[in-house]
Amino acid sequence: MRRRWLAGITMAALLGLAACGGGGGTPAPSGQASGTGGGGKQQVEVFSWWTGPGEADGLKAMKEIFEKENPNLTFFDAAVAGGSGDKAKALLQSKLQADTPPDTFQGHAGAELLGYIKAGDLEDLTFLYDELKLKDAFPAQLVEQISYEGKIYSVPVNIHRSNILWFNPSVLKEAGVAAAPKTIEEFIAALEKVKAKGKIPLSIGSEWTVTHLMESVLLGSLGTDAYNALFKPGADWGSAAVTKALNDFAKIMSYAGDPQDDWQPAAAQVAEGQAAFNIMGDWAYGYFHNPPEGGLGKKSKTDFDWAPSPGTEGTYMWLSDSFTLPKGAKNRDGAVAWLKVAASKEGQDAFNPKKGSIPARKDADAALYTDYLGDALKDWSSNKLAGSVQHGVAVSQPWLASINESVGLFIGTKDVAALQKGLVDAAAANVQ
Repeated sequence: MRRRWLAGITMAALLGLAACGGGGGTPAPSGQASGTGGGGKQQVEVFSWWTGPGEADGLKAMKEIFEKENPNLTFFDAAVAGGSGDKAKALLQSKLQADTPPDTFQGHAGAELLGYIKAGDLEDLTFLYDELKLKDAFPAQLVEQISYEGKIYSVPVNIHRSNILWFNPSVLKEAGVAAAPKTIEEFIAALEKVKAKGKIPLSIGSEWTVTHLMESVLLGSLGTDAYNALFKPGADWGSAAVTKALNDFAKIMSYAGDPQDDWQPAAAQVAEGQAAFNIMGDWAYGYFHNPPEGGLGKKSKTDFDWAPSPGTEGTYMWLSDSFTLPKGAKNRDGAVAWLKVAASKEGQDAFNPKKGSIPARKDADAALYTDYLGDALKDWSSNKLAGSVQHGVAVSQPWLASINESVGLFIGTKDVAALQKGLVDAAAANVQ
């Protein structure tokens, strides 16, 4: 029963939200994912949700490196069909319940994996960090934030940034806003100027994008250290500082346009000149920039521009796709070989330019990362780190579900006191 409960609460977390996956693909046929492939090669079942443009290309690039370095192994792509993730959830749940996990699976690094760790489903990967000297290759703050009781259970293959303010330069100019606002106060003033010109000051999407907005406002209002402290035992979610941050959030939300179905149409309102601002992760860059068949085909610095979300300059609110080593994997040695490629400079530099993310490693080939990705790479190597709430770093999936419930109620009531009480209760019930 414990395993069924675990699988149920972690499915949504494993698949994430809109940040890092979707698209088509084919579930692995039962009984064909592991074992011996053609020519006597051992198959390695790699479970992911990377099936869409860019991400599937990046996975293919890592696969080629993996099979070149391991001629006795065959990569078995267990990416799963369905943009909603329903088939992926059902497949993974059945594997966990039957104690037949894939050899390795993708999940967000951080608190999202706690359920698996506490249930004893994952092997400790500290031995791999020691062997490959990954504690030197990854930023120390990253290693600290993905460790649990001194052990590490995943290998981050990329980094996304959550706290990005996307804006339309022409709309700002028309409103008399000279530059992207750097503080919460400047942001509210800019929103008011845009409103006066009849444009949408701030675009938003579905409910999860509002939680995404709230985490950036909390970071911008509280500061990095106080924000990070919220997720530690004894944190005071009922403090006056949190009250102020939530009042800032409520004020900012008062300038939001009509909620869109998801993040893409909300982002499009900025790129198409209907709205001034949108706070969204850096996966929006690919959507803005990619040709019309996979994006909006817009020009950087002309149709859209970017800056750290207000109040957060110098801090990188991060999330990461990572791979794990499940206990009971049929091909453990093959899974470890895959993790070594995922952790390597060659593997991360092959994957990330195609995915539209940056490597977790500090020694990436900077020449491969240009435009927004160039800015992100520089900031990643120098900024403080803060973990995303909405995307699995700072809180477990049950905790996130409680937060999202409180935010959903706030959208209807606009009651800051009730929102704060909901956050206090969520922390009390879920803090690790």
